Amino acid sequence: MNVLDELIKSAGGCAVIDGGLATQLENHGVNINHPLWSALCLITHPHIIKQVHLEYLEAGAQILVTSSYQATLPGFTSNGLSIEEGESLLRKSVKLACEARDSFWETLHNASVRNGKYCRALVAASVGSYGAYLADGSEYSGDYGSDITLDKLKDFHRRRLKVLVEAGPDLLAFETIPNKLEAQACIELLEEENIQVPAWLCFSSTDSIYISSGETIQECINVVKRSEKVVAVGVNCSPPEFIEDAIEIIRKETDKAVVVYPNSGEKWDGKAKQWLHSNCFSDGQFGVLVKRWREAGAKLIGGCCRTTPATIEAICKVLKEQQ
Repeated sequence: MNVLDELIKSAGGCAVIDGGLATQLENHGVNINHPLWSALCLITHPHIIKQVHLEYLEAGAQILVTSSYQATLPGFTSNGLSIEEGESLLRKSVKLACEARDSFWETLHNASVRNGKYCRALVAASVGSYGAYLADGSEYSGDYGSDITLDKLKDFHRRRLKVLVEAGPDLLAFETIPNKLEAQACIELLEEENIQVPAWLCFSSTDSIYISSGETIQECINVVKRSEKVVAVGVNCSPPEFIEDAIEIIRKETDKAVVVYPNSGEKWDGKAKQWLHSNCFSDGQFGVLVKRWREAGAKLIGGCCRTTPATIEAICKVLKEQQ
């Protein structure tokens, strides 16, 4: 049994992932309107990243996702940093999450309040898609251009993946993968580099049938399910209203744990670099849907962009009531 399965079991069958990191950084007044997005704070506001991690732990999150989603070596070097500085920042993203987790757990121990609401959280190192590095919204379209090949995607991810693994996370989180080609690249990399850290892989999806590239969820799951190193699969940063049907499709194709952490329902405009506020789900609406997601078979549930600690608290409340 891997560490993720152990957490799911100890959590009563469904564990909680944290919510939107960038959203909460902005709620603290940080300006991340920059090609590095939330990764900029690894340079400018690391203490606020750690504070946000702590806020999600307080809300009941059992998995912290690191601030490395848009932290890439090409991204750092194109903004004037050296390769060595970029690698140091990748390691820092894992360190900040681990420090927050450990200090939170120690506080609970000293206060003797481990009352079932909390367990020692796991840290998942975020591996964002190639589209996240491009910062043009293509993680929501899958359109990388005709010159992007399987080997180019593997070369893009390889060194970052190795540095993150060496930093000591409990898990790897391949996030917002918009096309089957990149999923295949990530899976092959895990094998080629003999990565021993369990991973989940999540697609960005436009509805309950297709991922962002227009390929079906079903055909993409058929690629992922062959990997023993990927222990959970699902969708993230997708509209909440499509999640339940997506869970059912995934469960028909694989017995891997299903992971879902949708956004608030708002839509990202990659050109204008802003969220369009139509169809936003409230924390209360999230709570109603979470019950159905768990009943449909999700084993890991959280929030992505535009969700907050209040969202995670609402999720935790519903899941606790179902235990």
